[in-house]
Amino acid sequence: MNIKFLGGARTVTGSCFYLSRDGIKILVECGMHQGHDADAVNRAAFDFDPAGISCLFLTHSHLDHIGLVPRLVKEGFRGKIITTSAAADIIELILYDSAHIQESDAEWYNRKAVETGQQPVVPLYTSKDVDMVLPLIQRKQYNEIEKLCEGIRYRFVDAGHILGSATLELWYQEGQAEKKIVFSGDIGKRENPIVQDPVFVEETDYLTIESTYGNRNHKSMDESIDELVDVIKKTFKRRGNVIIPSFALGRTQDVLLVLNRLVKQDRLFRINVYIDSPLAEKITKVYVNHPEYFDEEARRIFDVSNREALRIHFTRSTEDSMALNRIRKEAIIIASSGMCDAGRVRHHLRHNLGRKESSIVFVGYQAEGTLGRKIVDGAKQVEVLGDRITVRAGIHTLGGFSAHADQSELLDWISCFRTSPEIFIVHGEEEVSLEFQGLIQKRFGYKTHVPYKGEEFSI
Repeated sequence: MNIKFLGGARTVTGSCFYLSRDGIKILVECGMHQGHDADAVNRAAFDFDPAGISCLFLTHSHLDHIGLVPRLVKEGFRGKIITTSAAADIIELILYDSAHIQESDAEWYNRKAVETGQQPVVPLYTSKDVDMVLPLIQRKQYNEIEKLCEGIRYRFVDAGHILGSATLELWYQEGQAEKKIVFSGDIGKRENPIVQDPVFVEETDYLTIESTYGNRNHKSMDESIDELVDVIKKTFKRRGNVIIPSFALGRTQDVLLVLNRLVKQDRLFRINVYIDSPLAEKITKVYVNHPEYFDEEARRIFDVSNREALRIHFTRSTEDSMALNRIRKEAIIIASSGMCDAGRVRHHLRHNLGRKESSIVFVGYQAEGTLGRKIVDGAKQVEVLGDRITVRAGIHTLGGFSAHADQSELLDWISCFRTSPEIFIVHGEEEVSLEFQGLIQKRFGYKTHVPYKGEEFSI
């Protein structure tokens, strides 16, 4: 078996791993790149023939793991797409939303192109391409070993990251022996709201592991919740708004659950929360329909329809979204995208970043090159929708809300192996992955690699 690292190598986004053996070609993830040169990277030719791929495994439904699947199908892929049942429900929503963004952005650009005499562009993919994806998806449950083909078996176990997220175990015949490789997917932290804690895998020959937070530890969830309460109270006292850039998938649902809990505990009062993301509303309904993936606390209190506990307002139309910009005080606005490079959150930033009364609260990872990363890193001025904005609002990063395991939890996850796996470190910024590699070598003595994009290994 050979493995080639085509994405998520020395970078956080765009995960894509290519396996080949005896004419069988398998992909694990087919993610969209985000950040520097994103459009050029996402439009670059695949390093393989999509029509030759027999199977695509998807560990979960975040865009950096699934975002190029419609393009893969558009260019000839007709194999199986295998994922968990809850992930499949969300994948459909995420991909149609992404296609809509591709179509809308191309339409906007082409209007400008006509005026300036530039060449028009075509969308990366369209909703019709997503239509072709859905019949290929096969839904699987956790903990069930399945046969892919002669000599290859697989199983998903709960990664504890978001609803339906999985770690993939893959067994394959190599001569007379059976070998195993594990793809961690994105590993969740133990305090994640809603979903259950990640499952530990105990045996493998090879491991491909994410390293998003391989160089640092999070604050505890309790500390982050205390900080959130303090930010909300002080911002409202200043007669400002709290803007929370949040991924429609995962973070929005976690934040809603926490705010709901805080109101029920009388730590916050008369809170109006505006969810400015039609996609987040749809995904929240998927969460409600899959309580089998919840932890015990979430089963008890995850009820976003309980308006007596928390005043939740979903905005559906563009006009509803624009109306929020007329609210000048005491509103919590949760809007996507989580890294601030697209979506409705940019309009709320344009109206609140320059106000010292308001606060911007980041609850998820900000990739290099994104608007969110520039704000978090302390930029004094940023460009938002063509306007140059001086940053006067309070900027807060609540690491405890991250859905990713931190350095200590990643090391704990690795420590549960009873074997001595050869490890490939992926899905992390280069310096982070290299630092994490050093820690693994020092603590466990395992053979490790931080692959470059395009690097191939025999396993």
